[in-house]
Amino acid sequence: MIKFENVTKIYEPDMPALQDVSFEVKEGEFVSIVGKSGAGKTTLIRLILGLEKPTSGSIFFNGKNINGMNSTELQSTRRKIGAIYQDYKLLPTKTVYENVAYIMEIEGKADEEIATNVPKVLEAIGLVNKLNNFPHELSGGEQQRLAVARALVNFPDIIIADEPTGNLDPYNSYEVVSLLSKINKTGKTIILSTHDREIINKLGKRVITIEDGKIIRDDVKGRFII
Repeated sequence: MIKFENVTKIYEPDMPALQDVSFEVKEGEFVSIVGKSGAGKTTLIRLILGLEKPTSGSIFFNGKNINGMNSTELQSTRRKIGAIYQDYKLLPTKTVYENVAYIMEIEGKADEEIATNVPKVLEAIGLVNKLNNFPHELSGGEQQRLAVARALVNFPDIIIADEPTGNLDPYNSYEVVSLLSKINKTGKTIILSTHDREIINKLGKRVITIEDGKIIRDDVKGRFII
């Protein structure tokens, strides 16, 4: 599904953010990308999302080279990816329902489809009873679950979670990652970027470890070892 071939990203001379990175994520996998702050995790995520271009090497999504896509093709590819971030990126003046509906609206979905799918997604992530609340009326864990709902509502092929538990306490961190695991069991591909050792060790899933912009480990059932 996603393939990196000898990818290097350099922002400043002699300071590569990623160096000759190669790996592949297959459909339906749950893969965690781990490493210390500044290791290159965020750069890798931005490259997958097409927000950055590699200095050298190639990145493929479903067999197509992202680097060679025009703006229309790139936009179409991004629609197949749901993204979850540490800072939630919610719309503070919109309700829970409106936050999720907005994602469908900007994709041009019909009102009937929005009215049907938004409650279903909110029920699946446990927020259907808060659809008229505003983000500031939710707990941190609920806000992150709302971010998950926004990532899910257009049925993407893959979900990328970039440090989704960074602002959460251990209990809510576990709840969010458990939700991602349940989504993975439905066949969705999940890429989780995190530095949360306890979560990684509990997951027992594939772990790719990055250090100084290089992959130093790629374990099928890995642990947080740096």
